[in-house]
Amino acid sequence: MMRVLIAGLGNMGKSHALAHHTHPGAEIVGLVNRSPVDLPEELATYPRFTSFEEGLATSPDLVVIATYSDSHADYACMAMEAGAHVFVEKPLATNVADARRVVAKAQETGRKLMVGYILRHHPSWVRLIGEARALGGPFVFRLNLNQQSSGAEWETHKALMATTSPIVDCGVHYVDVMCQITDAAPVRVHGIGLRLTDEIPEGMYNYGQFQTLFADGSVGWYEAGWGPMMSETAFFVKDVVSPNGAVSITEADKGASSDIDGHTRVGAILVHTPDGDRLIEMPEEPGHQALCDAEQAYMLRAIAEDIDLSRHMSDAVQSLAICLAADESIRTGRAVDLKDFAS
Repeated sequence: MMRVLIAGLGNMGKSHALAHHTHPGAEIVGLVNRSPVDLPEELATYPRFTSFEEGLATSPDLVVIATYSDSHADYACMAMEAGAHVFVEKPLATNVADARRVVAKAQETGRKLMVGYILRHHPSWVRLIGEARALGGPFVFRLNLNQQSSGAEWETHKALMATTSPIVDCGVHYVDVMCQITDAAPVRVHGIGLRLTDEIPEGMYNYGQFQTLFADGSVGWYEAGWGPMMSETAFFVKDVVSPNGAVSITEADKGASSDIDGHTRVGAILVHTPDGDRLIEMPEEPGHQALCDAEQAYMLRAIAEDIDLSRHMSDAVQSLAICLAADESIRTGRAVDLKDFAS
């Protein structure tokens, strides 16, 4: 039985805790959150701690880190030094050096390290990646996720923007998809952004977009915005174009842009070639909780079966480096060379 500690009880932390609550091979030994938080009935009886150190004192085998981004690297290293494997929500860290420090700690300690790239466990997105790769590159990637948030959702976004911009927090998912399709090294990034509200810190922006160039000539565009001022029009664009055609996620009943289930929902996959179109229906696809269940089941299997996560870790660092380079470009007004930025 794997002893599991969950740190951070926001939306993702609760979902990961529920995944371990129902998994027959896991035993939750504690839940960590700095402040009081309402929990689902299923989680109400587990021991609760207000500090990460208190939680580590339970000697967990696996620590799930779903706290704010600026604590990820330190908490992950502390957990591995204490002998635990680590699942950490994205982004892995708030800078490339810290991301590499976490990966180095995993290699040094022999602990498994997995980052919460939930789309890697979504059958529809796995199919999209496979269909795009089959067309052959170079590719044009057009991906976005804008969220018209208000009330509690806007408060959550404002708290996140104390440390992390939307294009970093959300962008790592979709840049990871780009990297899995092209397999080419990123070369250069150029970003633009705008602070659309006085409710966030000076120097932070709640709308951003960037373009990235890959070594095979592929080009990628990503856009993300948060806040009550964001438009619901075209908030979800997912296209991959190649010389031989295109692969796109078609519209599903996504609900509002703030609906977290809608961020991964796939109505169907449209494959277009000069010879005609092919629509791939994706019925009964998993919702948000089912995806978290799949992530945590894979984490437990990686530990039990000693699955090599080396490519997963290097991909996590690369996708983060691209998004952080875009953030740097927005703040400086200059294109960023990835070789220099990530060295």
